[in-house]
Amino acid sequence: MQYARQTQEALDRLDQSLARLRNMVKRGDNASALKFMEEGDLKEKFEELQNMITISSTGNLGARGVQNTGTF
Repeated sequence: MQYARQTQEALDRLDQSLARLRNMVKRGDNASALKFMEEGDLKEKFEELQNMITISSTGNLGARGVQNTGTF
């Protein structure tokens, strides 16, 4: 359940950033919008969510990035 809550919170933050981007574009502030996407808050929020998804998909891997092999 923790993962679902964290993922939803990250999606909400991404949605807020997308709303800010929409407002910049609507005002015609394209330079700021580009910077916001490439270097700013939107990029950070997307990367945060992307990292969460990547980490969750490697749940069956051990500390060294290989599948757990059990005892030798």
